[in-house]
Amino acid sequence: MQFTRARVYFAAIVSSLALFGLTANANSQPTASQALDDWKIHDESRPQPKVVDPGYSYQELPAPAPSDAIVLFDGRDVSQWETGKGEPIKWKVENGCMEVVKNAGAIQTKKSFGDFQLHVEWCTPEVVKNKGQNRGNSGIFLMNMYEVQVLDSYQNQTYPDGQAAAMYGAYPPQVNASRPPGHWQKYDLVFFAPRFDQSGKLISPGRVTVFHNNVLVQHHMEYPGPTGHKVRPPYKAHADKLPLGLQDHGDPVRFRNIWIREL
Repeated sequence: MQFTRARVYFAAIVSSLALFGLTANANSQPTASQALDDWKIHDESRPQPKVVDPGYSYQELPAPAPSDAIVLFDGRDVSQWETGKGEPIKWKVENGCMEVVKNAGAIQTKKSFGDFQLHVEWCTPEVVKNKGQNRGNSGIFLMNMYEVQVLDSYQNQTYPDGQAAAMYGAYPPQVNASRPPGHWQKYDLVFFAPRFDQSGKLISPGRVTVFHNNVLVQHHMEYPGPTGHKVRPPYKAHADKLPLGLQDHGDPVRFRNIWIREL
């Protein structure tokens, strides 16, 4: 009896230490002010995220969405999407995927969202033709303003705040959990929209947590403002809910199994 009780106590201590370690590691990513003060935007001298193998790669058909999720793309139906002008999208839809068509333009959801959980599966071209930012480039724009980068970052060096799973122009991912080109990858993220008071003053910034292929790469990180190219625009008051956007960067990136849960 004493031995059993001791084992229980030991297990409790180990669990507590593990929880403390997880919390400490989860909060180890720097604050927005530290990161933005220390590094210029797209600074190629910034330390490259450590490469990790995310484990088993699944290529079979995607699993069903949760019962309370809004399915944004099921492999066939694109009725949830439109262009920025409110027109039908011109991306290719075949073999259960939605593929970027060069110069067809970005697409966005017809419905608007604020705080949400999002699941997106994506795949860059198997045949590699370019390097850096010209290799399997696209992006997921939360509220059509705050980007999580999509890029073929497998053995492909670029500026750290522009690689796969980066909060583009601000934060690199904690690690590089990319699979090889041509393999399906996934993002699971939780986003909390920025809040503004009645005068338009920022109360709290937008925040995102991102898992890339089941690996935590962004932990409740602040967006310094809307995503820009080589600039960091300041916050300006906007609607509580806005569409989700997918970028046309000219590369034939494919998407499938996109669903969202409003929080």
